[in-house]
Amino acid sequence: MVETTAPASQLKSTRLLASSTAPSLASTSQGRLANQETYTLAAIDVGTNSIHMVVVKIQPALPTFTIVEKAKDTVRLGDFHEKTGNLTRNAIQRAIAALKRFLKIAESCQADDVVAVATSAVREAKNGQAFLEQVKKEVGLSINLISGTEEARRIYLGVLSGVELHSQPHVIVDIGGGSTELILGTGGPHRFLSSSKVGAVRLTAQLVSSDPLKDSEYNYLRAYVHGMLEPTIDELKGQLEPGETLQLIGTSGTIESLGMLIAVEQLGYEPDPLNGYCFTAKDLNRWVDRLRQIDYKERLALADMSPRRAEIIVAGAVILQVAMQLLGVESVTICERALREGVVVDWMLTHGLIEDRMQFQQSVRDRSVFKTAHKYQVDLPHAEQIAKFAVQLFDQTQGILHDWGDLQREHLWAAAILHNSGHFVSHSSHHKHSYYLIRHGELLGFTETEVEIIANLARYHRRSQPKKKHESYSNLLTKQDRKLVDQLSAILRLAVAMDRRRIGAIATFQSSYDKKSKRFTITLTPTNANDNCDLELWNLDYKKACFEEIFDVTLEGQLAAAS
Repeated sequence: MVETTAPASQLKSTRLLASSTAPSLASTSQGRLANQETYTLAAIDVGTNSIHMVVVKIQPALPTFTIVEKAKDTVRLGDFHEKTGNLTRNAIQRAIAALKRFLKIAESCQADDVVAVATSAVREAKNGQAFLEQVKKEVGLSINLISGTEEARRIYLGVLSGVELHSQPHVIVDIGGGSTELILGTGGPHRFLSSSKVGAVRLTAQLVSSDPLKDSEYNYLRAYVHGMLEPTIDELKGQLEPGETLQLIGTSGTIESLGMLIAVEQLGYEPDPLNGYCFTAKDLNRWVDRLRQIDYKERLALADMSPRRAEIIVAGAVILQVAMQLLGVESVTICERALREGVVVDWMLTHGLIEDRMQFQQSVRDRSVFKTAHKYQVDLPHAEQIAKFAVQLFDQTQGILHDWGDLQREHLWAAAILHNSGHFVSHSSHHKHSYYLIRHGELLGFTETEVEIIANLARYHRRSQPKKKHESYSNLLTKQDRKLVDQLSAILRLAVAMDRRRIGAIATFQSSYDKKSKRFTITLTPTNANDNCDLELWNLDYKKACFEEIFDVTLEGQLAAAS
């Protein structure tokens, strides 16, 4: 059976395939794209070990994107011909077949555009350019060949699209088949980009001949990786300010496979997703020793281990092991976003959808919340009014009734924006639906614990107070988390009460607390001086029981005296 595909030119619009050709569209597309409700983009990464694709729906107005489809094929372009250094005919044919399949998937997703990049293997192969021309002719797809540094830059953008760095120095390590990228950044412009010619496929082909790995080969492999990475890491460390400490984020299939092995060992099951999972250098060292002492068949029998990954996992694990030792870090956190997502972000930057990449990163959590609100058709003006009241009440009671900080304030804000998302399912028990939608949605930039807290806050904005018998509440891991939900959900209830009619009846309010009598008073200032705000005052009285119990106060609502 001969596999065929429609020419790439038959996708929905003229395809822009290279950043170098972007200005012609960038000058005219910003307004058009910004006014378009969604834009579907396919991003392809032609790597040394695998070819990956993500298809995303971009929402230009926010701007943000959601992954709607993924595809992967382990084609091993990096299996060079030993004598010529060329990509082999078989590897080329595997790659072309995979790219044809990927374009079919992109077409089925009604992609408006496809952008593709090639990395280490194609960069170094003597026939790399000929391969790109063959793909153009047979597949109808133009592929950008990018440098190692440009690859690192786009990996950084991809990680920033899904992880909040909080202005703290993070090293991102991406272990590919042919190269390893190391990036230093804090969420703003990168401080350091590098690409070293050490990759899991490359080292396995060059330095591994025994199975299980002999001690002598293992020691040489470690020494080789050490020698290759040490100058780069020394230069990276030179970019640190005095007193700064590093945190490590790991991307790529190698690190995800290692994380899965450790997670199954520790948790007893395969976590999905792995994004945000953290493991220690001690865990890694134990598994490196185990992996190098078992053969291919035994590695293949391990959790979530593919045949191709089992072949190269030892070399990949050694790269991570040495990198962590040289960096002096004790743990690594997995991020499932990397080059492909970085290609998407770069495309958005090029096309004027993101004016400032620093702004893009610093608002990653905010944008994710708004994207979720948009997805579930939240009444945003009402939600923003509730959020405004909630954080104002949080601020007015901070240091008086509670001692929570900025992070918890952000959790309250997010829950206030999303508290009514459950209406997307049904008005009946919508607070419970809100919990489920938030908990199982895609709130990027938040940890799993933070998502659980936000979902619980939304869950308890109405009806019954938090109870241990509730499954959602029991999912909170610590007493501190439960206390947080108890107190902030009580604040959220009052904020909801103050916009009962959804007409912005309350312009502002001021709270006061008499410590001696334990009386807490909220004085409402109406937007319309002639409005007595009876419904808002009644709703405050109706919803105050939870607040009074949690904070051990007596609450009274009143209208400000007319000026």
